[in-house]
Amino acid sequence: MFRIALFAVLGPMLWGTTYAVFTEFLPTTHPFFTGVIRALPAGLLLLALNPVIPKPGVLMRYAVLAVFNIAVFFSMLFVAAGRVPGGLAATLGAVQPLVVVGLVALIGRHAPHPVQVAAGIAGVAGVGLMVFSPSATLDMIGVMAALGGAVSMGVGTVLIDRWGRAGKPLEMVTWQMIFGGLILAPVAWLKEGLPPAPDLMAVAGYGWLIFFGTAFGYYAWNRGVTKLGPSAAYLALASPVTATLIGTLVMDERFGLAQWAGILLVLGAIITGVSVRRRRLAAIETVPTGAA
Repeated sequence: MFRIALFAVLGPMLWGTTYAVFTEFLPTTHPFFTGVIRALPAGLLLLALNPVIPKPGVLMRYAVLAVFNIAVFFSMLFVAAGRVPGGLAATLGAVQPLVVVGLVALIGRHAPHPVQVAAGIAGVAGVGLMVFSPSATLDMIGVMAALGGAVSMGVGTVLIDRWGRAGKPLEMVTWQMIFGGLILAPVAWLKEGLPPAPDLMAVAGYGWLIFFGTAFGYYAWNRGVTKLGPSAAYLALASPVTATLIGTLVMDERFGLAQWAGILLVLGAIITGVSVRRRRLAAIETVPTGAA
């Protein structure tokens, strides 16, 4: 189990490098195009490794999931990465588990545990500390993009939970990447046009995102989720932690005391909220099948 967790955590750790790679090596004026390049080649690569074409009904569901989990999420992620320090952008995006808890409660499937409600309030307070700190001079478009990406990913997660995994995780990731890239392509063309010709650093940056940050990262994550179940949610915290460490140690990003407090408060809220959800799911899973 430890080996599986160690392999799975590589996904979020690689995602945490996305912010630095984008801002240091790629044209930040083309966030939508970067989303296309990240998603579509990775999806085609995974399809070559696992050439499976699902039934039309399943493909339609993958296309809807691709809108929320890839097209909107990737575009918002890169918009945020170009405007907000990577550590803060990653932490703002990490409120997604709290979004999921709220959405599930909103559609009436499960009432949230009081601790989850408290965790949600703490998470909102943490975001407020990060964004509205007196020492913060943040681009609000970037902040809203990071939060918008978290909401979009939260909607996609709830849809996966409602529909179930119609196919294997690798298949689902593959077709979401392909559809997501195809959806983003015309948007990128109309809004941004072609980016400048890539130099060697940009080629290396695109290659890192495609092969490691997306194809391998998402494979490692989905393989871990299928083995570990809900407990894998804890591992996702490696993404904001990695982004914050890179920003602080390598990119000389400086946060005020209130922003550090906000980061810790958000991470603590996520750990608390997800752990309560995990215990509740574990309790449900232990009910004998004949009890229904």
